[in-house]
Parts: sequence; C-alpha cells; structure tokens
Amino acid sequence: MGDSQDGPEEHRGWHDSLMSGMHSVTMGSRGRLVIPSEVRKRAGLTEGQPLILIEFEGGVVVLTREQLKDRVRAQLRGESLVDDLLSDRRAAADADLDAGLDRVAE
Repeated sequence: MGDSQDGPEEHRGWHDSLMSGMHSVTMGSRGRLVIPSEVRKRAGLTEGQPLILIEFEGGVVVLTREQLKDRVRAQLRGESLVDDLLSDRRAAADADLDAGLDRVAE
C-alpha cells in the first residue's frame, strides 16, 4: 500500500472521525446481534427501541431514529433548497436575457 516510511496520517480513513470504538459481535442463528452493554449505555439504547439499519456498498450502519434525523438535519443545515432553486432560476433568466440582448445587438 504505502512505503514503510508512511506515518499514521497517511493511513487515516473515513472511520477515524466517526468511530469511538470497535467491538466484535457474532450473529446468532436467527440473524440477531447482541450489542455490548457498554455500547448500549453510551448510545442510550434500551430494550425494544427501534433501530435503523442502513446498508451501503462498504457495509452496514445501525442508528437510532433520532441519530438518523440528526445526521440528515446536519447535512441539510445551512442549505435552503428554495434559495438554491431561486438562485438557479435567476442565473438561467440572466443567461436568457443576455442571449436575447446579444441577438438584438446583431
């Protein structure tokens, strides 16, 4: 992968900023996973609590509904879809106006 002089910075991945721990679990015969008690306590997970399983190309992620909502909100924070749409329309209208003025000038 890298030469022997590569330091830890060269091998940092997406998980470095997202993970606070790694735990080994074994899937049971009916597909059940047991989340270690210390992880449940830190995450505030309780028995019967609904969880969201997100499957992606690199694996799976388990989140609570609240965690998922928080992540979606964080991704959308500061972005106004209406403002983006209006900005795009204004730019298109300006381009149309400029094109029309160029034709009139010819």
